[in-house]
Amino acid sequence: MTELRTQLVADAPDLNGEASASLSGDGLGCHAGAEMAAAAKAAGNAGLLEQFAADYPKGPHEKPQSMCPAFGSLRVGLRMRRVATVLSGSACCVYGLSFISHFYGARRSVGYVPFSSETLVTGKLFEDIRDAVHELADPDRYDAIVVTNLCVPTASGVPLRLLPSEINGVRIVGIDVPGFGVPTHAEAKDVLAGAMLKYARHEIMAGPVPAPVSGRGDRPTVTLLGEMFPADPMMIGAMLAPMGLAVGPTVPCREWRELYAALDSKVVAAIHPFYSASIREFQAAGRAVVGSAPVGHDGTMDWLAAIGEAYGVAADKIAAAQNAFGPAIKAALAKAPIKGRITLSGYEGSELLVARLLIESGADVPYVGTACGKTEWSAADRAWLEARDVVVKYRASLEDDLAAMEAFKPDLAIGTTPVVQKAKELGVPALYFTNLISARPLMGPAGAGSLAQVVTAAMAGKARMDQMRTFFEGVGTGDTAGIWEGAPNLRPDYRALHQKKLDKAARAAKSEEMI
Repeated sequence: MTELRTQLVADAPDLNGEASASLSGDGLGCHAGAEMAAAAKAAGNAGLLEQFAADYPKGPHEKPQSMCPAFGSLRVGLRMRRVATVLSGSACCVYGLSFISHFYGARRSVGYVPFSSETLVTGKLFEDIRDAVHELADPDRYDAIVVTNLCVPTASGVPLRLLPSEINGVRIVGIDVPGFGVPTHAEAKDVLAGAMLKYARHEIMAGPVPAPVSGRGDRPTVTLLGEMFPADPMMIGAMLAPMGLAVGPTVPCREWRELYAALDSKVVAAIHPFYSASIREFQAAGRAVVGSAPVGHDGTMDWLAAIGEAYGVAADKIAAAQNAFGPAIKAALAKAPIKGRITLSGYEGSELLVARLLIESGADVPYVGTACGKTEWSAADRAWLEARDVVVKYRASLEDDLAAMEAFKPDLAIGTTPVVQKAKELGVPALYFTNLISARPLMGPAGAGSLAQVVTAAMAGKARMDQMRTFFEGVGTGDTAGIWEGAPNLRPDYRALHQKKLDKAARAAKSEEMI
């Protein structure tokens, strides 16, 4: 560890360089990704961005179109027991992240180390972060402290890797989650989960570690990778039991020692396929990884077979598990049919699984868009969907989702907030994916009939949507929205003049790139 620390000191970037100075006062924000990425590379973070590009390949739209990606890692840390979270970034970013975290019920303080142009450029910010961590490291209260660099500190090269690995027995985990390197908040969860697994794996290699609070069972376990509805792990455990297996921890974990138990499982189920950094740590520990999930009849049968084969379970025990739950899933699907055309999109990473379940329930799903990237762990789901003529779009943009909705004219659009908004403008019933779809059981017999009620009820509201659209007809859209006593004063000449200025600035920037 001493040699590693010495090497990190030798490789540390100079925070007095031009990269930090260029970011300190020019107001670069969330959509200045190219400038910030260039600054981060100049500040010594080229390797970090290269790893992000390998783990989370970007699509044609490099700017995040959902909430700030750092919310994902922040939420993971805030949901863990005895873990403190500290943010380093622009005050506006920290305010927004703190607000949304408490909106989702964090019930815990979010630490913040503020900075100024001077502390950023001189390197004093890193010293302030180090002092804050030392002050916070109380082993009676915390097992770990997570320090997160947001966009500006990452672009400036603030070296969290130089923080002590532990203080007073409290683990220190430093991560960078810049919006210009991590495309979605779902993948940011993987950034922190992977960093924690790496730390825990090295702890295991160094010597004995604490056992889980609940102790170790007598059956081999399967670790589940990806956040899911609380009832899903219990259902998965029931389906594993006939094969002599048990469900292990779910990653992201809720407390530190669960990480040891997760790494102890010989097989990992990548329920959500985008956890690339976490999968790298499991594979480094010699663990087998199985993709897809037990959703619907076909998905459950294939998944049980894949898990059984990974563990070397006898064929008759695999068949016993399949026979125990296959008929129940078919019965649940038949009891709760879904009729109608549905377009589906979201940024949680479980979109392909939900599409499979909808199709087996009887729905016509011509399009599935996910903001997450394509990985090998979703290959089985993609192949199953494409065999049924479903268009599967990875790194789908808002424009992709809206175009699909307008082209396929669904009876129901399931998607993100702006997709739902546009659908309602068109008089199309719509459901918000995150709160109304992904927050339901999806696995096994419990998941088979879970979507029918909310989906059918939404599609039944088509007449009400038509009435609302008729009622609001003529109130205007965009600049003319609302009720006007006279004709709106649009002034298209102002807009044309402003557009000319934007075009001129774009040409100037393009010319500078060519020099």
